[in-house]
Amino acid sequence: MSDTPFGFGLPPEEPDDGDEGKKKDQESGGGQGPANPFGFGGLPGAGGFGGPGGPGADNPLAAMFGSLNPTDLGAAFQQLGQMLSYEGGPVNWDMAKQIARQTVSQGTSDGTKDASVGPAERTAVEEAVRLADLWLDDATSLPSGAGSAVAWSRAEWVEATLPAWKELVDPVAERVGTAMGDVLPEEMQAMAGPLIGMMRSMGGAMFGTQIGQAVGVLAGEVVGSTDIGLPLGPVGKAALLPANVDAFGKDLGVPKDEVRLYLALREAAHQRLFAHVPWLRSHLYGAVDGYARGIKVDTAKLEDVVGQFDPQNPEQLQDALQQGMFQPEDTPEQKAALARLETALALVEGWVDAVVHAAAKPRLSSADALRETLRRRRASGGPAEQTFATLIGLELRPRRLRDASRLWASLTDARGVDGRDGLWSHPDMLPTASDLDDPDGFVHREQLDFSELDKMLGEAAENPDRKKPDLEKKDDSEDDTE
Repeated sequence: MSDTPFGFGLPPEEPDDGDEGKKKDQESGGGQGPANPFGFGGLPGAGGFGGPGGPGADNPLAAMFGSLNPTDLGAAFQQLGQMLSYEGGPVNWDMAKQIARQTVSQGTSDGTKDASVGPAERTAVEEAVRLADLWLDDATSLPSGAGSAVAWSRAEWVEATLPAWKELVDPVAERVGTAMGDVLPEEMQAMAGPLIGMMRSMGGAMFGTQIGQAVGVLAGEVVGSTDIGLPLGPVGKAALLPANVDAFGKDLGVPKDEVRLYLALREAAHQRLFAHVPWLRSHLYGAVDGYARGIKVDTAKLEDVVGQFDPQNPEQLQDALQQGMFQPEDTPEQKAALARLETALALVEGWVDAVVHAAAKPRLSSADALRETLRRRRASGGPAEQTFATLIGLELRPRRLRDASRLWASLTDARGVDGRDGLWSHPDMLPTASDLDDPDGFVHREQLDFSELDKMLGEAAENPDRKKPDLEKKDDSEDDTE
């Protein structure tokens, strides 16, 4: 390990030949003078402070410091101090939010910039969601779940969804933070308390940077609040992002109004499901958390990174977070957790796909084309989803969407809309992964009815002493027998 941890190098010695020596030293790239105040290599976009292509041009701190010039040096030091003094949870979410906002402000790869949503766009979204809810009334027995319809800019999407990302990412990040402190031998941990604290702060900052970048990129891709199959926004708010809706429909050859309406159907269908199946949100988030708890950190790789930590190459830590540090445990429990999560995501997305198609097919000439486009989009995922796969340890997309959609459609034909939607009344009534392999067997299986059981359990909860006489009678009879 270097004698100058975290890049805080010693001040350069005064050259023997005075100012001329300083000049030569800087020109030759030697030392750590003003051109490298942090010891992290040149900072990008800084003119005399390390320009593009110079050492450290791809430094991960670029996202935090942005374009640096001498007048920004104080702010840069302040940000670095905030990073190292962070003492919160496993992810520096303040930094994540800041990076996400910066990423959004830079625009997407196709050059489109974020912009405030105007009154006309808000009205268009509200009308689309209102019409979508009317159409869905014929396709599902679940009532409307959208108390309001909102049109978000990308920055507003970031603000609204960060609490949900916190709930998703923190369990895995906590495991990494603990592992970073455990890689040192026990006898060294007592002496290295400040160093461990600094490493955890750096880990929180690195996680915050990565999460912020990924959320910022994802904000340029999503069209609503439920694109990944999980409810990311506030309860009861159907949301669309007009700028992304326009980008999504740009080359499809479909009228903009039809694209907006179809996407509003999907958003409103998700809202109905999450609003009227009260156990579903916790079921999905619990499946993510259960899977995350079975992920182990490759401590050997982490030990190697810590043992060879080079203050001139701090991106080693970030590279380690991105490249295979998380290893799902190959245990029956972990496999079962993954199967539950993938099946749950597929059932949600499959139900939405089937219900929206039933509502849109008779009314929109472009329904088939839009359906296939959305299916392919969800199946392939985007670069931001791949980033989350490295951070959370899994891909948040339904692998068996088509199978689930076919099953829900078959259930509609066999049992009707009410019979199909009634399966959401209890988690044990839902199809399993094996049912997706044999949809006909599930469709024609005798239906389970949990209503009587739920009624009995409810009555028992309301009248806890109701069966007490029976129990006492049983005890008396047992005493008499003795």
